[in-house]
Amino acid sequence: MIKLDQTPKACLKSGLGMMLALAFTTSLNLANAHANERVVIATTGGTYEKALRDAWFIPFTKETGIEVVTVSATDAEKRAKVTAMVQTNNVTWDLYLDGEIQAGSDAHYKITEDLSEYCRQFDVDTHLVADACTRGGARLQSTATLLAYKPGGNGSDPKTWADMWNVEKFPGGRAFPNFDDPWRVLAAALLADGVAKEELFPIDVDRAFRKLDEIRPAVQLWWKTGDQSVQGFRNDEYRLGQIWLTRAKALQAEGFDIGWSYDGAFLVGDRIALIRGAENRENALKLITYWLKHPSVQAKACEALSCTPPSQQAISMMSQKARDSLPSSSDVEERIIVPDAQWINANMSMLVQRWNEWIR
Repeated sequence: MIKLDQTPKACLKSGLGMMLALAFTTSLNLANAHANERVVIATTGGTYEKALRDAWFIPFTKETGIEVVTVSATDAEKRAKVTAMVQTNNVTWDLYLDGEIQAGSDAHYKITEDLSEYCRQFDVDTHLVADACTRGGARLQSTATLLAYKPGGNGSDPKTWADMWNVEKFPGGRAFPNFDDPWRVLAAALLADGVAKEELFPIDVDRAFRKLDEIRPAVQLWWKTGDQSVQGFRNDEYRLGQIWLTRAKALQAEGFDIGWSYDGAFLVGDRIALIRGAENRENALKLITYWLKHPSVQAKACEALSCTPPSQQAISMMSQKARDSLPSSSDVEERIIVPDAQWINANMSMLVQRWNEWIR
């Protein structure tokens, strides 16, 4: 405080000191507020998260100052955690990555914010695929669940799910996923049993489990996370496995000798979902917008993961080698299976119950 008996000069010095102190305090508070800006996103971790961090999260933070905090969990754990957070009104995450099929389910809609209105801004972005942004979330990428294998070196490698079941011709351990999304294992079993891909859905569950009984003794790994699937390959736990293309590509990039087949592969993908009641809602939307508005970011991520980004411009920015590793339009038409998401979501509870009874 300026004393009444101070000289004008003293008053001036004191006043300037207060102003400087106030300016410093204000600057410090703004800096702290800026430093505290963040968004929390749940991923499946590992090499997948690293690719997203390098291509997307780090550039976003550099440009906006908003820190991207990641948490890792399996897909099943993420869904259970988000459901619990929303039901108890204690939401500590903002975004999570969910499967393309699950993102179209009623269960998903109950725990996520409807992005329909937000998505309208991307209608003018003609380089994006038509469903790049929908009610259930923004498209992160598309990829495939497929048959991966260790090449035998004799020119005769497995190509189909029937080969996966042929343990005499292709010896060695097998691997399949084991989480709350068992349709792809059941579908592979039916294809191995001679069902045509056009007749795959609705899935004949009883027939699929009978076929799975045949291969079960050879299954050395029932993986729950993508990282577990690649670690099993590194450790030689299996020679043939049903894994994600993104993980197979990551192994190849590490120098491992691995092959894969698009015959009977299943087209899948991930969406970026905004959790209902997210604390950092605006920052979360900014992170989604950054992904959809920056083809170069999508290209860098999918270059590393061998995935298909939502932007056609992004695909053109990827190397020729990376583009060649993606499924072609003829692959999608002739070899790759687009799952019946509506049937899967309508029957998910039954599928999971039957699966849990069989797998234990």
